[in-house]
Amino acid sequence: MINSGEVRIESFSEIDGDSYIQQLTKKLSDEIDAKRKEYIIGVDEDEYKNYLYDKHKLDPLIIDFNSEYIAPPSVQKEWREGWRGYDNKYQIDVYKFTVTYVFLGSADIFRVRPSRYTMVHTLLFINDKEKKVSFSFFVDKTDPDEFRIQKENSFKAAFSNYERANEVSDQWNNRLKDLIKLLFDKKKNKYIKENNFFEAINVKVNADTASVFVSPTIIKKDIPQPIVSANKEFSSDPMMSKDMYDNILKVIYESGKSMEKKPSLYQNKDEEGLRDQFLFVLETRYEGTTATGETFNRNGKTDIILKYSPDASNLFVAECKFWHGSSEFLKAISQLLGYLTWRDSKVALIIFVKNKDFSNVVNVIKADIKSHLCFEKEIGNRGETSLSYIFHLEQDIQRKVFLEIIAFHYDQ
Repeated sequence: MINSGEVRIESFSEIDGDSYIQQLTKKLSDEIDAKRKEYIIGVDEDEYKNYLYDKHKLDPLIIDFNSEYIAPPSVQKEWREGWRGYDNKYQIDVYKFTVTYVFLGSADIFRVRPSRYTMVHTLLFINDKEKKVSFSFFVDKTDPDEFRIQKENSFKAAFSNYERANEVSDQWNNRLKDLIKLLFDKKKNKYIKENNFFEAINVKVNADTASVFVSPTIIKKDIPQPIVSANKEFSSDPMMSKDMYDNILKVIYESGKSMEKKPSLYQNKDEEGLRDQFLFVLETRYEGTTATGETFNRNGKTDIILKYSPDASNLFVAECKFWHGSSEFLKAISQLLGYLTWRDSKVALIIFVKNKDFSNVVNVIKADIKSHLCFEKEIGNRGETSLSYIFHLEQDIQRKVFLEIIAFHYDQ
């Protein structure tokens, strides 16, 4: 597994997808096996299984090729032989260029060789802490065309298998919940049978197994301070970490589900009244941020914006809508995307559903969202009605956006 420091790997070629999934399975199994009997029997199953899913799921690898930064080259001398051979050597300058991109998601996927792959690769430098990936190439002529040729060849060698390698994250995430249930239930059933056996033969069972254990939680990270690069091509804007985005969506989802059980919190409320319930939770939860409602952003007012306090840069944008059918739902997505600037990449659309047939509405959302012109792909579910997607901006198809659709049943 790739650690937080810089590592060198051969791009998308170090381990095949099946072997990598076997590694992930073993890591998950070892974690469950390491828990004592008292913990496995006493812990809240749903909480612990959700914790394991959040910890072990793979975020798809997304490389922001628009963030390309080419560092000033280093120069080294190399000897070359002239046409007369050894007695006619001469030195030339060779320029080493390094190209860097920002990425999101699991750095481990850089290691994975997909089932269908192109037989090319090159050395990559991965810094998972800073979320940067780099490759280098050499040019021995001060010729722009030669530079472009070498850069393009190295780029293809580095990233030809990039898109297909992400298939492993889909494959793993799609089976992860079932795998967690299988491994946990097997371990728990073993311990229960063991305890029943001990009781049957009058062996004392540890009384601690009757206690309730709280499952661990993933500690949310602080918002990173803005990093100012020496080169203006790198953005100095603060960016929300994926972990914090996940945490915000979990807070919204859990808060909204809790409201479903308390009609007094949602009955006779309009969109603004329901939105304020979520703002109340968000505005005091995260250090260094402010949460506001009905705030201008690009082409209009969006319902919820979480900003980085020191410079008011956007970190998270959300829109709240009542469900009025598929066509209005797709318009709401367009409206939300229309609010986004090029730097807004983590957003949510919160849907309040009054309909009795809530399950049918959720199915319509899942089916019809794929017809939106900016839809890229689905990347899994955080819950039954918290659905994760990748979209692109209307004004820039290269700029990817994490879009979460979160639906709540507020039967009036």
